[in-house]
Amino acid sequence: MERIIECVPNFSEGRNMEVIDAIVASIEKSGGVKVLDVDPGEATNRTVVTFVGSPEAVVEAAFQGVKTAGELIDMRHHHGAHPRSGATDVLPLIPISGITLQECAELARKLAERIFNELEIPCYCYESAAQKPERKNLAVCRAGEYEALPEKMGDPDRMPDFGPGCYTERAAQAGATNVGARDFLIAVNYNLNTTSTRRANAIAFDVREKGRPKREGNPITGKIVKDENGKTVMIPGTLKGCKAIGWFIDEYGIAQVSMNITDINTTPLHVAFDEVCRAAAARGLRVTGTEIVGLVPKRTLIEAGRHFLEKQQRSTGISEEEIMKIAVKSMGLDDLKPFDPKEKVVEFMMEDPAETAARERLVRMTCKGFAYETASESPAPGGGSISAYMGALGAALGTMVANLSSHKAGWDARWKEFSDWADKGQDVMRRLLALVDEDTAAFDRIMAAIGMPKGSDEEKAARAAALEAATLYATEVPLKTMKTALEVFPIVKAMAAEGNPASVSDAGVGALAARSAVLGAQLNVRINAAGLADRSAADRLCAEAAEIAAKAIAEEAEILEIVNSKIDA
Repeated sequence: MERIIECVPNFSEGRNMEVIDAIVASIEKSGGVKVLDVDPGEATNRTVVTFVGSPEAVVEAAFQGVKTAGELIDMRHHHGAHPRSGATDVLPLIPISGITLQECAELARKLAERIFNELEIPCYCYESAAQKPERKNLAVCRAGEYEALPEKMGDPDRMPDFGPGCYTERAAQAGATNVGARDFLIAVNYNLNTTSTRRANAIAFDVREKGRPKREGNPITGKIVKDENGKTVMIPGTLKGCKAIGWFIDEYGIAQVSMNITDINTTPLHVAFDEVCRAAAARGLRVTGTEIVGLVPKRTLIEAGRHFLEKQQRSTGISEEEIMKIAVKSMGLDDLKPFDPKEKVVEFMMEDPAETAARERLVRMTCKGFAYETASESPAPGGGSISAYMGALGAALGTMVANLSSHKAGWDARWKEFSDWADKGQDVMRRLLALVDEDTAAFDRIMAAIGMPKGSDEEKAARAAALEAATLYATEVPLKTMKTALEVFPIVKAMAAEGNPASVSDAGVGALAARSAVLGAQLNVRINAAGLADRSAADRLCAEAAEIAAKAIAEEAEILEIVNSKIDA
């Protein structure tokens, strides 16, 4: 899984577009990130920038943004409606995929240290990056705002986590930055079949973590209960990590429960949806749909789609596109307006269409187009790509049999068994499809190395090294195809033995395709290994390939014996 994090810095400038543009430009110029949104606010005098990328690229871009803001914004002249403590006020790192919140917290602490060491800007660490328990709350770090810094920076209990220990000219100009790590926040509104804000609020209070004030006697009009310290006693709601309120939306003519889910691991979107539906039904209302405000990680829709399929006792081993479609329909994400995952999912927003099209050139073709492309005068795609595609088709056949078996009449109790096999098949198929284009990319690397200049001794040495590296890669890719195609056999074997009897021949064809994929890729391993100068590496790769090929031949024979016995029965 690709490692992706999001950063949402808030800069203390919302009116001067030259300054804002310069900050955003410095973020983009650092490379490797994509700016998704720039939202300046005149009243708050604050701009929120959202960008995503690999952890390394995002951390560097964040540093460059802080550096530019620290050069162009003078906090001694800043005024706005929003609380703030520095030119870069808050700087949260947010895990999207392939990375944990704890890893983001460690990155945030290192970033805060670097900001102080290199830019002399004091930094507090908050939320999951906090080094003191009370500083998990941003309000504690920012208490007193910019104006309190002279007093706080000399106080051992309130001084920054990374700072000089006293108030400096640099702190006077740039203020202090709050660097943190938090989970992805989902802003979502649940549409209700009512115009009553009071009833929407009642549902919000039922479910939000904070809950509602406890009252004496009548739960609506009774006197609010206070504790011994004079604080309101609260009855907690049912959803952890959720804040919610009810309101009426003139544009739609309905009331909504508006919610921020601040901990999507504890309370995923689909869990919150189900609970709001339950709370609404308990009050005689219905949730008619859901409105996502902003973006969501892809996993949010995948988890939701799988949840609703499992509730139906249907197989989850279908394409991600189909799973997301189930999520959209189940939660009514298209109730008020069309919902396009390409415009609402972070990972899709990150994609460069041209780069994606180039990377997936072959698998995006029609069957006919791929066949004609292979038949052309071009040496690629060739046997390696075809082998990977045969393996993908073998996995696809096993997955098909699993899905057919999961909803076969009379087999309802076995849906989960076959759904699990279909999930495995989808995973293997996706990886083999990626290898279709990767094999051709490996060939292209060899051709690029061959085309390098070879006049001087240095150029010859560089060309030889590049050619050896490219040849090694071109040998390792079909070996990866062999290993991945070998994973097809347990799936088609289980489907031949236990799956829908009417589809046993499909399982057999899947085994034939997987064997051809393995043996075809082995030919590519051998011919490419022959070009390696490192003969020990060549021998090792070929020996590993031979071992995999032998396993594939044995697996195919065993599966065909099962298939033939069932067909002949």
